[in-house]
Amino acid sequence: MKKISLRAAVVLLAGAFMCNSCIGSFSLFNSYEKWQCNMTGNKFVNGIVGLILQPIVGSVCLFVDAVVLNTIEFWSGSNPMAAGQIQTVKGQDGRYYAVKTLKNGYEVKAPSGEVTLFIHDAQTDSWSMQQNGQTQEIIRFNTDGTIQATLQSGEKLTVTNDEAGLNQVREAVYNDNFYALR
Repeated sequence: MKKISLRAAVVLLAGAFMCNSCIGSFSLFNSYEKWQCNMTGNKFVNGIVGLILQPIVGSVCLFVDAVVLNTIEFWSGSNPMAAGQIQTVKGQDGRYYAVKTLKNGYEVKAPSGEVTLFIHDAQTDSWSMQQNGQTQEIIRFNTDGTIQATLQSGEKLTVTNDEAGLNQVREAVYNDNFYALR
């Protein structure tokens, strides 16, 4: 039987850590890839420059993502590269909204230009909505596993963290809106 050298053991251990099924979002590498594909208006020039840069820049981005950023994302639950990303999302009303990822939440810009912030407070484990200079807590995760939802009327409703609790909140929101229409 052959002896396994220290170098082979280190490579196998590193491979095991990198392939331990906690795959992250690889935001740095994906950002580099988008930049590389769109750096000029000519796809052939992008391809040639990509062949030159890919072995160096691509491998560094991939290594930093796999070893550092994805580890931070796994243990903290937040992606350090996600802040500042903007996505266009189609709302239920058929209009498109710009959603920007912040360090502690999201900024939603309506087609009309109105901006709404959804902010997470890590100390109280709650989400609040900021709109037109006013802040209102929407939801709070309690230490006992329940959720406290705040209705439009200001009433607070504590429910279980399951489908039954979700249905209770839906019913309360529907009834709250129904009475507001009268």
